[in-house]
Amino acid sequence: MLTQIGQTVTCWNCGKSPEEVHFCSHCESLQPPTTDYFEYFGLPRKLQIDLGALEQSFYRLSRRLHPDVYFRRPERERQLAVDATAWLNDAYRTLKDPVARGEYLLDLYGMKKSEQKSSNVPPELLEEVFDLNMALEEIRTGDDSVRPQLIEAKAKFENLLEEVDHSLEAGFGEWDRTESRDALEKIYSVLNRRNYIRNLLRDVNAELV
Repeated sequence: MLTQIGQTVTCWNCGKSPEEVHFCSHCESLQPPTTDYFEYFGLPRKLQIDLGALEQSFYRLSRRLHPDVYFRRPERERQLAVDATAWLNDAYRTLKDPVARGEYLLDLYGMKKSEQKSSNVPPELLEEVFDLNMALEEIRTGDDSVRPQLIEAKAKFENLLEEVDHSLEAGFGEWDRTESRDALEKIYSVLNRRNYIRNLLRDVNAELV
């Protein structure tokens, strides 16, 4: 029996339980997209996934769900094909990107990405961020003497970003093994740190162009 968020799903066409995510096993009608990207690809809620298999599933489903396949079907089913194709594209873009995948899983568990604020500077970066902001202000006013400092900061933040990505991969592995709230909290913290460092790197790159 197919369910979504604790509720039994029924087919819009025949009223029976579809038993399958994409089509009704009784009347073969196309069904509305589920509310879970992982489920739509037939995947468990794991963060370390086979990207090759994901791509193959994407192309297979793209062919099955394409609106042209349903041009002779009822109007509602034609619209469902349009919706399903858009949903499939969004799901694929999200799941193939590790950061987007992690953020999406957190969102499924009610842990949305926090807004980046100046007060959220990671403690170990406080002094560096202060110096960086001063240098950015100076170069914006025409003082090019701080350019070497910004080049050095760029290299450091790129290295930090690489370190954070390794931490994120480790967090993904812990979630896949344990599916614990503690693992989610760690991923949440790492992603927030990553977003902060990425934004710093973006600001530096913008001034070094």
